[in-house]
Amino acid sequence: MKRLKTPLMAAAALSAVLAAFVPAVQAQDTQFIPLLSYRTGPYAPNGIPWANGKQDYIKLINERDGGVNGVKLSYEECEFGYATDRGVECYERLKGRPGVAIFDPQSTGVTFALTEKAPVDKIPLITVGYGLSISQDGSAFKWNFPFLGSYWTGADILIQHLGQELGGLDKLKGKKIALVYHDSPFGKEPIPLLQERAKLHGFDLQLLPVTAPGVEQKSTWLQVRQSRPDYVLLWGWGVMNSTALKEAQATGYARDKIYGVWWAGTEPDVRDVGAGAKGYKALALNGYGQDNKVIQEILTHVHGKGQGTGPRDEVGAVIYTRGVIIQMLTVEAIRTAQERFGKGKVMTAEQVRWGLENLNLTDERLRELGFESIIRPLQTTCQDHMGSTWARVHTWDGKQWGGMSDWYQADEEILTRLIKAGSDTYVAEKRLQRRDAADCES
Repeated sequence: MKRLKTPLMAAAALSAVLAAFVPAVQAQDTQFIPLLSYRTGPYAPNGIPWANGKQDYIKLINERDGGVNGVKLSYEECEFGYATDRGVECYERLKGRPGVAIFDPQSTGVTFALTEKAPVDKIPLITVGYGLSISQDGSAFKWNFPFLGSYWTGADILIQHLGQELGGLDKLKGKKIALVYHDSPFGKEPIPLLQERAKLHGFDLQLLPVTAPGVEQKSTWLQVRQSRPDYVLLWGWGVMNSTALKEAQATGYARDKIYGVWWAGTEPDVRDVGAGAKGYKALALNGYGQDNKVIQEILTHVHGKGQGTGPRDEVGAVIYTRGVIIQMLTVEAIRTAQERFGKGKVMTAEQVRWGLENLNLTDERLRELGFESIIRPLQTTCQDHMGSTWARVHTWDGKQWGGMSDWYQADEEILTRLIKAGSDTYVAEKRLQRRDAADCES
């Protein structure tokens, strides 16, 4: 496998060094937010802006607001290179810090590994747009919060979108859809939903795994050329995405017939391909750009004061904004917990878990926070730990992302059936008890 080119390696290494020197004051009177990250390796082009967005929102809350009701936020990054074992090591090292609030594993593999640890340690996991799809069921997964969507909701929305483009889901009958996926828990996660949709609508589903990190895909795209699917769904991450688009171009497969998950729909995925990826579409979990109120606030209060974590022109990019969203949801969970357990106090991880389960981000509240054009309203309950199942589809025009579709909502009937079956199996295998009404109040 060839290493990434020297400039990119240098940039990633420099970012890692800079991150190590970012002050992360921690004391008993601060709320500690551990930040797992990957600023080096094949996933760094996506991991860096994601991590920068998370840091910058913490800085915004501290600088502009003086913290959450006076409680300052502290943090520390732990680099794990998207390796599951190293991610678990980061968790074990940081979980005992005073005032620890929550963990964002930043990897589906790490999420799977921590799902059994979180109930023992009583620390919640927030997995925005990734993780374990069945963990939407809060009655079975008390400590997992897959906010805004899972790979099942994403796969469902892509199938809905294809059906709409064809003039109806019935038009999918007889079509051939190939899933080119990262051969990991992340890439395998949408398969059950796609298999269910294939049975319902009569399309042929072809599964084409790609060995991580995904820099070698010639045999995969040779199979695509031979089988000639009507559509390709790309479930990739990091260098896998740009490699896939380059191979599609080389084999002559139309890029406007390729549809990516929201982790394959960011600037690093297409920047190096440029016009060669024109027409490629991907899910858009969130809005983006520098015109949004919260992004303007970050530019003013963080970057404007020389405290930005990365380059100014990166602020507002698709995946940078997703990092901002993750931290906003974390902060609002802390704020919600304080409403019940005491304003101006450092919350325990158990109290923050209650806050996560009782979020109610209305249109009005999102406007106040500056996120009204970035995400849809979100409300969680004991039974629903996702809170929102909406996404859109956007298109790469060769230079930038745009052409945003209307919002789609994942089909609740299909999801409810699959989630119930999956969580029932999980509960039985792990010999767990579902939560009762009293536990939902705790």
